[in-house]
Amino acid sequence: MSTENIPEGYMRNALGHLVPIEQIEEVDLTRDEFVLRAVQMAREKEDELADFKDRISGDMDAFLDLSTEKYGVKLGGAKGNITLTSFDGRFRVTRDVAERIEFDERLQAAKALVDQCLREWTKDSNPNARVIIDDAFQVDKKGKINTKRILALRKLKIEHPTWQQAMEAIGAAITITGSCVYHRFYERDEQGRYQQICLDFSGV
Repeated sequence: MSTENIPEGYMRNALGHLVPIEQIEEVDLTRDEFVLRAVQMAREKEDELADFKDRISGDMDAFLDLSTEKYGVKLGGAKGNITLTSFDGRFRVTRDVAERIEFDERLQAAKALVDQCLREWTKDSNPNARVIIDDAFQVDKKGKINTKRILALRKLKIEHPTWQQAMEAIGAAITITGSCVYHRFYERDEQGRYQQICLDFSGV
């Protein structure tokens, strides 16, 4: 919240009201100080991570260009995934490109076909199957479909023709809307396993 136009000796509360500082309890002032300091530190670290990400991305692209142009070595898979390992094998850097998947209106046609199958299969059996399948088509609080759950349905070995038609409809509904690039860093432990260097705040 902006601190502009706040008279000296006052603080603005969560409702937007100006409150004289002398009327604010000491614990509230101490809490406010801590939160502001912590958020400022977090913002600084966010900027550092953004700079680090840009630098790693640029340096990796420069290395790949050098390998291609100078040494005639083409690195990376069809989607841009790549793994680079240090000479001694101790460290590893990977770049993974993940496609962002969404579904168009044909997903509703797939859902109708799946419902047709479920009505037939659960007529005289346990309704838990319907709960499991319906869950895959549920949207989250932001109105988004869980793509992993939908795509997992296509891996089920069900030969029923209506089900197969539904899976074809899901495939046709898939739309690639972009991609995300992830850089990960690893160090090999004493057992020879590569352990990821954690850059996730919650995982440290």
